[in-house]
Amino acid sequence: MEPGLAGRRALVTGAGKGIGRSTVRALHKAGAQVVAVSRTRADLDSLALECPGVEPVCVDLGDWEATERALGDVGPVDLLVNNAAVALLQPFLDVTKEAFDTSFDVNLRAVIQVSQIVARGLIARGAPGAIVNVSSQASQRALACHSVYCSTKGALDMLTKVMALELGPHKIRVNAVNPTVVRTPMGKANWSDPQKAKAMLDRIPLGRFAEVENVVDSILFLLSDRSSMATGATLPVDGGFLAT
Repeated sequence: MEPGLAGRRALVTGAGKGIGRSTVRALHKAGAQVVAVSRTRADLDSLALECPGVEPVCVDLGDWEATERALGDVGPVDLLVNNAAVALLQPFLDVTKEAFDTSFDVNLRAVIQVSQIVARGLIARGAPGAIVNVSSQASQRALACHSVYCSTKGALDMLTKVMALELGPHKIRVNAVNPTVVRTPMGKANWSDPQKAKAMLDRIPLGRFAEVENVVDSILFLLSDRSSMATGATLPVDGGFLAT
């Protein structure tokens, strides 16, 4: 069990599926109180059954006003995982305003908004805290049809560094994890074509995609006291993709 997680209150966005859901499970198992945020009520209902005591919040983080209503009075939060994201993939010449706006609203603006809420609460209490932003290897490498997604994640990496700079004096650490393709149900579906998968795997020295627990373990490490001197970092969980 990672030190410093039991008894603390954590908020996880994008908690309904994939990395977010597995992070909620791991934090719950580690003894943290968890606020689980998702836009899909059915996912939250099943998660609450799976992890008794989890506090579900159903909201579309792309809606600033709705997010403020849902989380403005969320109460004291010690740990934050900004995991919610959308991936609307289009060739550059076909990028639409709608895809651009939705992507930046969820992948970047919501991170700012939710982090402000949590950080202001920590500062008001004089309490230390840790924030982990779930970024991507796509923040640092160009991928075809990912122009908007890559842009949001590149911006998220820099936001992570600026947050670390400004929040560090308040004893709030901010780091990012940058996974490669992760074998979530969606990841498996999107990369089931052997030819498409081979093109990516050939660029990964370890020759495999990430399992969900590889990412969750990294998130828990960055939330925990074991990483107490780490802030402003972007941690690749990519099998060496970014090293090539």
